[in-house]
Amino acid sequence: MVNDPIIQVENLSKLYRLGTIGTGSLRQDVQRWWYQAILRKEDPFFKISRDKESSADFLWALRDINFEIKEGEAFAIIGRNGAGKSTLLKILSKVIRPTQGTVRGRGRINSLLEIGTGFHDELTGRENIYLNGHFLGMTRSEIKSKFDEIVAFSGVSQFIDTPVKRYSSGMYVRLAFAVAAHLEPDILIVDEVLAVGDAEFQKKCLGKMNDASKKEGRTILFVSHNMQAVNNLCQRAMLLQKGSMLKIGAADKVVNHYLSGIQQHLLSQQWTNIETAPGNATVRVTSVKLIPDLEDTLRPIDIRTQLTLTFEFQNYEEGINLVTGIHLFTQSSECIFDVSSKPQAYSKGLIQGTCVIPGNFLNDGSYYISIIFVKDTTTEVFYLSECIAFDVEDYRENTNWYGKWMGHVRPNFPVILTPLPSFS
Repeated sequence: MVNDPIIQVENLSKLYRLGTIGTGSLRQDVQRWWYQAILRKEDPFFKISRDKESSADFLWALRDINFEIKEGEAFAIIGRNGAGKSTLLKILSKVIRPTQGTVRGRGRINSLLEIGTGFHDELTGRENIYLNGHFLGMTRSEIKSKFDEIVAFSGVSQFIDTPVKRYSSGMYVRLAFAVAAHLEPDILIVDEVLAVGDAEFQKKCLGKMNDASKKEGRTILFVSHNMQAVNNLCQRAMLLQKGSMLKIGAADKVVNHYLSGIQQHLLSQQWTNIETAPGNATVRVTSVKLIPDLEDTLRPIDIRTQLTLTFEFQNYEEGINLVTGIHLFTQSSECIFDVSSKPQAYSKGLIQGTCVIPGNFLNDGSYYISIIFVKDTTTEVFYLSECIAFDVEDYRENTNWYGKWMGHVRPNFPVILTPLPSFS
């Protein structure tokens, strides 16, 4: 693998003026085109000012981005919606021009930024394969040598001579990715468009990109909200936030930084003033905590993480027969479990409760916990609603499939396959 950069980005910025197209004058529009397209100079009617970032009429989609990508590297760009990921890919693909900065690259680029990028709706699948290959500078014989492999990968052989405007979105993206990945580009740029495909298609695409990077030495730029796919496919990653580069480095560290920032955590609450603590004349809760079993506290909670819930409450009724229940809900208010303590008589005073949720039990998703206090197993005393909120991130190993795992729970029960003797 060559260690020289195949892409270099320096001081890259993209500024949009909102609500205005053109200058309003044909002469000035032609002058603008001459300055930008021919002379490669700044737009004379759109001078850059740092003060524009405070104006409601302007939007910095990207701001002072600097990075480089080595040849043969799989590089991820991650961030929330609106962070500037797609804008950056469009600039690297030469779909749009930057407002400031430079992009240097070498080699053939094939981009899959949206469904059917580079396709002509009136042409058939067969004709679009040859058209895309021509755009990449390939000869007809080179495209022909890859044709059968592309069609087989896409799974649309029955419709290869049908105009692509009649394809479903799934068929469109299957053929588009097959073309992008098999026509041997030096750089393959893939946006979140793969989310359109089904689970089996995603598995094939990620496997193909993995082979292209690690076995064939091709450079991959990958945008995805699937952090497990980013970790397994990419060596390095860059985190964008509101158009600025927040972090760049090893993929796992950048992903952890991103996830720890977006996880919605309400992992502990404490009430020091007992009179204002939640409860009533029978019980008042003084604290509730969810403690993830993590050696590195900066790492996100994932499906492997053991969680320990602890809570303390003041009991004001002597000899009360009390049961405490833990209710775990999904974000959409579906109850995952309802577990409780055994009925027992308690004296007045401070009582502590503990409940352990083992690792490899919950599926990825967002959850909240409520606690109920019940007297004599029949009478509700107090209900502490949504006192803990947390997210669980995905984690997978030994798999190339990254579709959504079914169910709210994800226990690690063993499934054993045993070959049986065959009788001929």
